[in-house]
Amino acid sequence: MKVSRVVDNCLWILNKKRKVLATKNLTPGKTVYGEPVLKVKNKEYRVWNPNRSKLGAAIHKGIKKIPINQGNIVLYLGSASGTTVSHVSDIVGSSGLVYCVEIAPRVMRDLVFLAEERKNLAPILESAALTKNYENLVVQADFIFQDIAQKDQARIFIKNKRFLKKGGYAMIAVKARSIDVTKKPQTVFDEVEKELRKHFKIIDKKRLEPFEKDHSLFLVKNE
Repeated sequence: MKVSRVVDNCLWILNKKRKVLATKNLTPGKTVYGEPVLKVKNKEYRVWNPNRSKLGAAIHKGIKKIPINQGNIVLYLGSASGTTVSHVSDIVGSSGLVYCVEIAPRVMRDLVFLAEERKNLAPILESAALTKNYENLVVQADFIFQDIAQKDQARIFIKNKRFLKKGGYAMIAVKARSIDVTKKPQTVFDEVEKELRKHFKIIDKKRLEPFEKDHSLFLVKNE
């Protein structure tokens, strides 16, 4: 079994002639969404399904940089039930922390259960658009990730820049159809990019097909 490092606690693993992305399991013996588990040098790695994770899809598409490392503070906006969050949790490890902002009570319940097992998760039941409601709960983040399917998703992302360290990186998964169904997705992506450039340095961008239709992911830096 051949392996190559992506970032801390994250590997490409060549398993039976198939290359898979996986993260070192923070809670060995436990999975989150029924994902396969592989052993590498007696350590347990959870396979990261790109069809269920926009960040995972971006890594598969060759995004230029994955700016998450062990010990990092991450602000995750739109964490849902915690599929991608769990892999970010693996990467930052027990010395890191992931603030998980989610507005839906039903999926927040699942996230709270996950946080009982993964002590580096801090669930926050709140709208990511209402930053004042959680400004006293979070500290400055090394990395921000946003996956929110709302019309004003770019504005919400920019609003949360206040929590990103100077020199820190952020990613936004843009769902074109949630912004304007009457426009071509690429037109929407171009408009979002133009707005992001007013506030960040654009490092890279990737369309997420075939994993996600009409989605694009932007990697930006707070300079």
